Amino acid sequence: MTGTNHSTGGFRRITRRGPTVKVRLLGFILLVTCGSAILFWVTRTTWKQLDRLQREHAAIKGESFYLGVHLRGAIRSLNDKLLTFGLARDPEALNAFLQESSELKGWIATNRAHLAQLNNLKLLRTFEISGQLQLLSQAETRYDRYLTNAAAILAPASKSHSRDSFETIYKQVREASSPLYPVCEELVKAQRLGFGEFLGETQNTLMDHQRLLELTSALILGLALALGIQVYRGMIAPLRVSLSESKSIIERQEKLASLGVLASGVAHEIRNPLTAIKIRLFSLKKSVPDLAQHEDATVIANEINRLERIVRDFLQFARPSEPRMARIPAGQILTDVHELLRPQLERAAIDLKLDVQNGGFVHADAQQLKQVLINLIQNSAENIGRNGTVALRLQQGAAELNGRTRQATILVVEDTGKGIPPEVEMRLFDPFFTTKDGGTGLGLAISARIVEKHGGLLRYETRLNHGTTFEVVMPKAESDAAENSAD
Repeated sequence: MTGTNHSTGGFRRITRRGPTVKVRLLGFILLVTCGSAILFWVTRTTWKQLDRLQREHAAIKGESFYLGVHLRGAIRSLNDKLLTFGLARDPEALNAFLQESSELKGWIATNRAHLAQLNNLKLLRTFEISGQLQLLSQAETRYDRYLTNAAAILAPASKSHSRDSFETIYKQVREASSPLYPVCEELVKAQRLGFGEFLGETQNTLMDHQRLLELTSALILGLALALGIQVYRGMIAPLRVSLSESKSIIERQEKLASLGVLASGVAHEIRNPLTAIKIRLFSLKKSVPDLAQHEDATVIANEINRLERIVRDFLQFARPSEPRMARIPAGQILTDVHELLRPQLERAAIDLKLDVQNGGFVHADAQQLKQVLINLIQNSAENIGRNGTVALRLQQGAAELNGRTRQATILVVEDTGKGIPPEVEMRLFDPFFTTKDGGTGLGLAISARIVEKHGGLLRYETRLNHGTTFEVVMPKAESDAAENSAD
């Protein structure tokens, strides 16, 4: 009966069994697995994006983003050398012009190829590389035209170095290079705009990475907290509970030992006067025949019997007799109790059913085990009142007994009564607690002690207005060796 309540010997409150260690361990493993998977995904995603950002930044770092400025400066330098050569016909100026013009042509081709590669990078799509690539191609075309026009100036000719010749050459140089300057300005403007957009995109990417890192930190903190909780619940809390239970068991044993000594004295001191009163009442009834029919005499006799029953129950609870263990069929015990109590329950219109198909043997004291079952059945009948059903069943299963899981034979008493209210349930196994007129409040406490002395467990499950099920869980007798039989 998963989640049912069980007795604890009479001196402690009933407790509700929590999930088993295996269930807690499985839940912890599942939690760690899910958390680790999420953490791995977040970490992997973050590192992939950081790696991509680093590679693309490295690619961007290799590009100065000042193509237009550099091209404009190079054209001006070429114009100076071209003008110098046109005026002075200096061979050094010619060589310098030819070398720089060749280098600039290679520079334009190299950067155009580099822009074509950058155009494939995802992070630089907002940088409008394609537009810059078109401008650089246009600049390359106009530069070829510039070199063609410069060739006319470089052609050998005999001219005087007058102001008019300087103005003519300057005009030729200016006309040759003028188509390149607008392209340079457009390239500068496009790169400045694209670079601003690139910085914004980079900032957004970094913010996404920051959020992912914060999520990773939160996951790590959550896993650490879950680990701490599981360690506490799986190791520290059980140790505390075990320590508390051990302390309670020691206290209970001390109380029971003291109660046993007290019970012997109380039983002796009360039984002697009760016996004397009972004998005197019997003598009075014989000497005075009319007294036997008197109501007061009947009340006195009933109260004497009630006191004797209380003393007997109290003595049995405080100093129970040791069970005389024997290997007995559990079904036979249920059958005997069924035959004993069925006529009594039929008078209250209560159907006592029996199902012992799942047979089995237990090591037990038959008389004490019958006492437990009789008490449980009578409690069920009193809870029903009239017109109900009490079912006796025999089941086989596994249960945790004495700290370890083993095969068990379970004797079930199930009724269709009113159930047990929560306020009564919390004190159900407390000694001397009763809700019945004339009850001693020791029936369940004695039953629980008897079952525990057999190495078993008395547990129950109840629902208001649906009924209650009690289970006497006994270790299953596996041995087939011949042993003493029980009456």
